[in-house]
Amino acid sequence: MPRHLYIHVPFCARRCAYCDFAIAVRRVVPVAEYVDAVARELAMRAPDDAPWEVDTLYLGGGTPSMLGADGVARLLDRVRERVRISPGAEVTLEANPENITPESVRAWRAAGVGRLSIGAQSFDDRVLAWMHRTHDAERIVRAVEHARGEGIEDLSLDLIFALPESLERDWERDVRTALSLEPTHISLYGLTIEPDTPLGRWRDRGAVTEAPEERYERDFLLAHDLLGAAGYDHYEVSNYGRAGHRARHNSSYWRHVPYMGVGPAAHSFDGASRRWNIAAYAEWARAVAAGRDPSAGAEVLTGEERAAERVYLGLRTIDGLDLDDAMARRVLPWLDTGWATLSGTRLRLTATGWLRLDALAADLTLVGSR
Repeated sequence: MPRHLYIHVPFCARRCAYCDFAIAVRRVVPVAEYVDAVARELAMRAPDDAPWEVDTLYLGGGTPSMLGADGVARLLDRVRERVRISPGAEVTLEANPENITPESVRAWRAAGVGRLSIGAQSFDDRVLAWMHRTHDAERIVRAVEHARGEGIEDLSLDLIFALPESLERDWERDVRTALSLEPTHISLYGLTIEPDTPLGRWRDRGAVTEAPEERYERDFLLAHDLLGAAGYDHYEVSNYGRAGHRARHNSSYWRHVPYMGVGPAAHSFDGASRRWNIAAYAEWARAVAAGRDPSAGAEVLTGEERAAERVYLGLRTIDGLDLDDAMARRVLPWLDTGWATLSGTRLRLTATGWLRLDALAADLTLVGSR
């Protein structure tokens, strides 16, 4: 059994303007129904006689913190019926600032949560309203204070960059404000406009224009410089951590090791094949209630696909990728342009190289396939 478990909690109070994730908008979260459904799926994935211990457990979404103080505790109690969470395991809960109170943090910590990933996105109230976020900047600050006050010190903040220039968002101010809160980890994501989202519809009718590539690059490199100067390790294209605070669960994806996903739209990987669940919450819940496997599909990766993923995943982290002779010859021009460094046979992309990650990974994959 894999040592890494992801549980998808799909519930949200509203859909953010940019979101195309598998979510279920609910005013009242059906906690009991959801927790029971997760327990049923876990029973399918882990028979009673199969010992299963995990080193990381990640509750993602959606907005897992909408389960509330008791809901998260009930979920983890049911998880422990099938899974042993190892001593020192990383247990992460994604949380929106408005759900983080002293009472909720106290309950989450007692249940075993040791790390919060907080969806801040911006510290500009005008921008947060445009995104359809349900919190303001002051609420982010209070959430960090509440978390630390109740004993959870391992905190990650999410921010979104490369917003439309018409918003006149001050990206440097947002990064510096995040730094002033001294989180252990920061994740930065460039805005992409997906078609079936409010933002996609705004673009289609001409109300919004995507930020140009130059703005994306400028924001990315500014954050790289500011966070590096503040002592954060830019260890993956979108992630920064203080020493000893790399996201262990997410790092399992980039290392291409097996993981299990439970819940609507969750993905699993066993080292050779990938499986994914039904995305719609109601349909997933009906399937598991009826005792049916909620898988929606699966694929066995070919040797070429595994090689391509090894290249892509290796290049996206600071640990880099080991090259064969043909690949090593191919990347020599990258060294001259400052896109990469080469130490022996180990290639590592620089920040400017990461801006070209997709193209560089495709190029190396093509060389490796010849």
